[in-house]
Amino acid sequence: MLQGILSFEFLSLTGNAWFTIGVVLALFVAMIFSKARIDVIFLTAMSSLLIAGVVDTKSAFGGLTSDSVLVVAVLFIVVEGLTYTGVLNWIVKHLMGTPKTLSGAVVRVMFPAALMSSVMSNTTVVALFINVVRIWSRKLGITPSKLLIPLSYAAGMGGICTIIGTPANLVVSGLYADKLGENLGIFTTTLCGLFCLVIGVVSVVALKKLLPERKSPVYDSETSELVLELTVPSDHPYIGLTLQEIYDRSQNGTDSDKSSTLAIRRFDSIIAIKRYDNEVETAGPETFLMGADHIIISGLPQNLKRICQKLHLKSDYLEGYLKNEAENAVVGKKTIVSTAILIGMILLSAFKVVPLLVACILAAIAMVLCKCCTSEQAMKSINWEIVMVFAGSFCIGKALESTGVALKIAQGLLDVCGSNPYVVLTVICLVATFITEFISNTAAAAMFFPIAIGAANALGVNPLTFAVALMIAASSSFATPIGSPTHMLVYGPGGYKFTDFAKIGIPMNFIILAANVFITTKVFPF
Repeated sequence: MLQGILSFEFLSLTGNAWFTIGVVLALFVAMIFSKARIDVIFLTAMSSLLIAGVVDTKSAFGGLTSDSVLVVAVLFIVVEGLTYTGVLNWIVKHLMGTPKTLSGAVVRVMFPAALMSSVMSNTTVVALFINVVRIWSRKLGITPSKLLIPLSYAAGMGGICTIIGTPANLVVSGLYADKLGENLGIFTTTLCGLFCLVIGVVSVVALKKLLPERKSPVYDSETSELVLELTVPSDHPYIGLTLQEIYDRSQNGTDSDKSSTLAIRRFDSIIAIKRYDNEVETAGPETFLMGADHIIISGLPQNLKRICQKLHLKSDYLEGYLKNEAENAVVGKKTIVSTAILIGMILLSAFKVVPLLVACILAAIAMVLCKCCTSEQAMKSINWEIVMVFAGSFCIGKALESTGVALKIAQGLLDVCGSNPYVVLTVICLVATFITEFISNTAAAAMFFPIAIGAANALGVNPLTFAVALMIAASSSFATPIGSPTHMLVYGPGGYKFTDFAKIGIPMNFIILAANVFITTKVFPF
């Protein structure tokens, strides 16, 4: 333990407080610049705080047994049941329609995506929508890049409409219950979330001229039904080969096995493209494959599976896509059963018949017993990386609170902003929105929660106002593609540049910030 080394005080903060600040800053830097797994980063931070004696074992790893973390884990099983039985595919295929204008298309994309994201992972929703939107947009004569950013925005804003819509909401509700002894209902954020969602959709329509029109040759092939972007590991056997050599190895000489497009993306640029029966087009002399490059392939899903095998690369998304196509082509009894299970879970929690965790566990058990998914699928569906990040967020929040860092920052905000709660709330939400552009919204929510509650207590106002506003702010990342996993999902298929998100995203950040402060103070008065 390092208690002896950290037993000093500087600028009214203890050694433990300064160590915590250092860990949090290192966490920020690692998440932004490091290629390490995010769960490993959080585990390292948790262990560092434990070894230094800043937190005890319960505070360091107690998040793994908290209700909110368990809810996140169990919800993965519920979503797996919905996916396996074709509920999600049915929603996507039947809610799109055939609008005649870009504005109508934006609305038809955003509202269904937001609706689905309010009860399930927004990453799952966007992954399901991407290829549907690409094919659908071609039928409408609209460039996919005009619709994929709105899709990602909608998924994020839909998540704030319920407590279970995003891990950030769950982590704040869990911390709120732990701090204030009050459990938040599943629809606590619904009025505020819906208001911000409607404002967001209207704003995207109003700012539609800022939506980029990108026509990346990788994604515009009329013969392509699916696009995959695969990261090349550092030990891949094809490293050092040119794109032509890679293309030759991916083919077996039959027309049915040829991809329409093969490309290499390095950072934000396509450096080499090979189309079927065309020469390789390059953006410079260095066209060989390197570790951490991205190989992009497009073509029929069945052909892509064979090509992936020849490239020694695996796509979990492609496997899931093919499974759904094979098993969920027709809506059956299990589709209705899984939908009824989801509705039952929501009703049990909404009317407080049982706690949210119990409702989710019952729904997950029902999915397996009714064979909406197998027990093996249920266990594989749990994203342990997200669960670890969630648990780590609790630990970081505890450390910031117990060492007095959160209180010090809250007092500093009050010194700068004065005693006006509107000003303090706006500043906290503004900074949280900025931070969440670079780190996960779950981490941002956990780090800012003790600061927000500390400020509310110091002002003597309703802490729930600050908690709900923080939930919305933590999920309001619109200006950078790294601000949300859903942004990164659409980044490649949309053919975007890094700055494309900033042009429409910066105005969106301020619009949703204003909407957030306005509606939360009305629904939950100070």
